[in-house]
Amino acid sequence: MQESAIRDEEIEILLNDLLELYGYDFTNYSKASIKRRINRLYSLDKFPSFAEFRYHLRNDAPYSKRFVEQITVNVTEMFRDPGFYKALREQVFPHLGTYPFIRIWLAGCSTGEEAYSVAIVLKELNLFDKSLLYATDINPEVLEKAEKGMFPLSQMKQYSENYILSGGKHEFSSYYSANYNLAKFDESLRSKMIFSTHNLVSDHSFNQFQLILCRNVLIYFDKDLQAKVFNLFDQSLENLGFLALGTKETLRFSSIASNFRQLNSEKIWRKV
Repeated sequence: MQESAIRDEEIEILLNDLLELYGYDFTNYSKASIKRRINRLYSLDKFPSFAEFRYHLRNDAPYSKRFVEQITVNVTEMFRDPGFYKALREQVFPHLGTYPFIRIWLAGCSTGEEAYSVAIVLKELNLFDKSLLYATDINPEVLEKAEKGMFPLSQMKQYSENYILSGGKHEFSSYYSANYNLAKFDESLRSKMIFSTHNLVSDHSFNQFQLILCRNVLIYFDKDLQAKVFNLFDQSLENLGFLALGTKETLRFSSIASNFRQLNSEKIWRKV
């Protein structure tokens, strides 16, 4: 008979296993959030005991990948929060358009919907050719999906509505072709994207950027880990560069808050 839930001390054991064996550090993630996801997976896969669950995590490489994929957050959509993309289009990219070259970091890019959304806006503003998008995530499985640029065709109606609300200038369908039940996005959009694994918890700054987007990732971190990531972003952002966060995230109470000025209500800050 399966135990109903994994106890807090058992969660700690699993997270330490992940860190020790695979280098994934989830120890400072929001405890309630990580516990909920691990328990969901435990219930879903119907292990007879915690010991069996742990054994598979430690000794079954494909299962360890599944474990990481399930406990990392991969909920996203194209042009999510259209007002945010409208602000990028009207208030951020006009500034960046004066630069000879634009480097953008999409941290926690998940399956890539955000990267393709940003690329489309850059195309429409004639900034795409002088831009480079670094799309990173801790999870190599979702990066593989992102590189393919293929999303469910059933989502295109919602994505098209988001695109129009964000200030889109063309027919959204002109950016993809239908491929059975999938929408395959124009390969030219990928020509300026670099997909790579990056762990916000343990990896260092790897470039200087004019824009960093990290939206709806930090809400799953505890305060100490958020502070660490904010410092990483501060180090990685050029003066007068922009940092974009999710709707429930803020720089306001962080140690780097004095280095930034909030641009608008869409959670975009400029480094001053």
